[in-house]
Amino acid sequence: MQHLTESTVTERVLERISDCPNPRLKQVMTALIEHLHEFAREVALTPEEWKAGIDFLTAAGHVTDEKRQEFILLSDTLGLSALVDIIQNRSRSGTATESSLLGPFYRHGAPQLPLGANIAGNTPGEPVLIQGQVRAAEGKPVAGALVDVWQAAPNGLYDLQDANQLEMNLRGQFRTDESGRFRFQSVKPASYPIPFDGPVGMMLRALGRHPYRPAHVHFMVSAPGYENLITALYITGDPYLDSDAVFGSRESLVAGYRPYNGKEGGSAIRETLEYDFVLAPTAANAHL
Repeated sequence: MQHLTESTVTERVLERISDCPNPRLKQVMTALIEHLHEFAREVALTPEEWKAGIDFLTAAGHVTDEKRQEFILLSDTLGLSALVDIIQNRSRSGTATESSLLGPFYRHGAPQLPLGANIAGNTPGEPVLIQGQVRAAEGKPVAGALVDVWQAAPNGLYDLQDANQLEMNLRGQFRTDESGRFRFQSVKPASYPIPFDGPVGMMLRALGRHPYRPAHVHFMVSAPGYENLITALYITGDPYLDSDAVFGSRESLVAGYRPYNGKEGGSAIRETLEYDFVLAPTAANAHL
């Protein structure tokens, strides 16, 4: 039996995984163990602090269910989700639209709707027409691209959080026309606090941080031959653009409302939010 010290315990743990048959798993776990052990040594972690950390993660597990994912929220507020997203997309062409976070409120199966449809139903709020074009890096419009959209209501809640909202409220999928264009009606989004009545909220308060996200609309854009784009549009002038609680806002994704005089939605719609998305080709089509 070997005598363990601060320096040798890490070596002993790494020896135990030396025969791991999965090279990538071994690489990830080796780095994780090394960094965790170094963190404990650097801050001289006490047993009481270690136990508090375990209790925090346990509490996060207790509040997580099919409608709330506290661990994604934790990853988001620590900037880890943003970092993983940046790493994943670091090789993307500079002309392609910048990505942003998927977030914990995406849902599969949003209804496919005709262009110009209203995703807000009877949701109270200020009407707006959201429109734009999906195109390739060289400028060619991408017809038939699937534009999946979702947003919170003006009260700051998604349908998953609000019993007063209809199923799949403020969600929809649209196919771009032959010119690569899309459009749909909605209500203006508002800045809102992420759920802060659980462990993550407790952490933010202890750190002196606010829980707010700037107003935004989520987009997932996909088309054959192109990389899927997960992004969001953030609204010009929002007070939380520079302090997004989950580090998701990007300067290149900020857009402002403009006057609208068209016929879509009748006279109720007086402003439009416009943005064009540029897709990156998949590796197999990058040379085309």
